[in-house]
Amino acid sequence: MQDFWFRLSIPLVFGTLFALLLWGMFSVTIALLFMLLALLTVMARHAWHLFKLLRWLQDARIETIPEAGGIWDEVFSRLYKMVKRHKQTKLELAAELQHLEQAAAALPEGVAILNDSNRIEWCNPLAQQHFDLDPERDFMQDITYLVRQPEFVEYLRGTNFSEPLAMRPARHDDMVLSIKLISYGENKRLMISRDITQLERIEAMRRDFVANVSHELRTPLTVVNGYVENLQDMPDLRQESARHALQLMAGQTQRMKNLVADLLTLSRLESDRSPLHEEIVDMELLLNEIYQDGQSLSGGAHVLQLELQSKAKLLGNREELRSAFGNLLSNAIRYTPQGGTILLRWVARDAQPVFAVQDSGIGILPQHIPRLTERFYRVDRSRSRETGGTGLGLAIVKHIAIRHQAKLEISSEEGKGSTFMLVFPGKRAITGVTPAA
Repeated sequence: MQDFWFRLSIPLVFGTLFALLLWGMFSVTIALLFMLLALLTVMARHAWHLFKLLRWLQDARIETIPEAGGIWDEVFSRLYKMVKRHKQTKLELAAELQHLEQAAAALPEGVAILNDSNRIEWCNPLAQQHFDLDPERDFMQDITYLVRQPEFVEYLRGTNFSEPLAMRPARHDDMVLSIKLISYGENKRLMISRDITQLERIEAMRRDFVANVSHELRTPLTVVNGYVENLQDMPDLRQESARHALQLMAGQTQRMKNLVADLLTLSRLESDRSPLHEEIVDMELLLNEIYQDGQSLSGGAHVLQLELQSKAKLLGNREELRSAFGNLLSNAIRYTPQGGTILLRWVARDAQPVFAVQDSGIGILPQHIPRLTERFYRVDRSRSRETGGTGLGLAIVKHIAIRHQAKLEISSEEGKGSTFMLVFPGKRAITGVTPAA
């Protein structure tokens, strides 16, 4: 600070000394005139530097800071350092802000900041997607003007946010959102939205699964229990009546046994603790076994054909493959009228091994095809039960396909039959190798 005053006073001190010299040499008038001129010069110089400073402050950039001498050089030098620090701080804050925005964009939930009037101060991209928000157009807009579902408005006006709100956005009927509000700071609230559509579907599938299992087991148990009670109440039970009742009970018991077996198979396939034990499978031998099983199941009611257009063997689990192929063939037999044709094929398509079952059966409407692999989903429930189906066959096929990195492709037309194909990756095709014993 002392240096500042010293540098500021130097022009005045030298001017005064020179004026005193002029007074001694000439007169007081000349000395005063010189002193006045010196002061005016100093003031003009300071005024000029002040003007440059004011002009620079209108657009304060580090590249355009003015140059000066004397005390103003110190002023502009300190301004330069201050602006440089400010610019560096601004860059660091911008980088931190960018990191925060990137982190917010990477969150698996939508996040929006609401003020005490429920106006939107900020939202991340996922929140924009969930509620169709525009960060520029909808900035400081009341969220209830944009999301108008009554349940949302009521939830927002409430005071208990311990439980989230589940709702469907107005423009996304196929989506279910879980919305939760968290208060923080001074009258600020975080609105967190999460897409729980898949969880809702899984929960619906779980409820359907429990209901279907209960229904599937209730029918045969009712039949068996009814016949047992009849047998107990009949004092003069004849041999033919007993044989008929026992046959029906045996059929229903076998149905329950098949259902439990398929449930256990499906549970094992879905378990992460059940690794896939692979071997080289002789497809010609396996498909001939499947073909013979199909002949027995059909009982001569259908025309079965087997085409082996590829000699490739397959790397996989033989028992799982046998189960998947057998399920596809048994479904074709169940849904193909008597006298229909069923074709089994083992072919190569674009270097990928393909197993296909093509039938001339009743076919499937397009709206049913995406749901065929759901547990207990049946296009024709009565026909499936009459033919002994458990409703789990295609679910088992789907999980076996997943374990073998294969795709299940289904094409069908009502009244003209269906084709089910398991397309395996080319890396599983084995040629010129003797299968493991």
